[in-house]
Amino acid sequence: MALDEREFDKLGDAELRHLEDALGDIDPDECEIAVSGGVLSLTLKDGAKIVINTHRAAREIWMAAQAGERRAWHFGHDASDGRWRVGGASGGDELRATVARVMTERLGRAIDVG
Repeated sequence: MALDEREFDKLGDAELRHLEDALGDIDPDECEIAVSGGVLSLTLKDGAKIVINTHRAAREIWMAAQAGERRAWHFGHDASDGRWRVGGASGGDELRATVARVMTERLGRAIDVG
């Protein structure tokens, strides 16, 4: 069942807050974190940028990484486990694991956003 706008806003905002909190302990010299209007922006020490935002019309969370190569993901909500996945319930890459993987690759140390 598709999320209505209100439920999407609630779940999407909660996910962005979770990511912001989980990344909040990273040294600001390694990663600058900014949140504004449903957009979480990460600027890494090497100049790489990661932008994660809610996209209400599509009912997805979008992530773009400009870290060497440019990559983009669209994550839909999987109601079966509450996670955000590429393809939603059809089960592709998971948002938190993708953020952790990209951050780990860029910072050269394990990052957990569990």
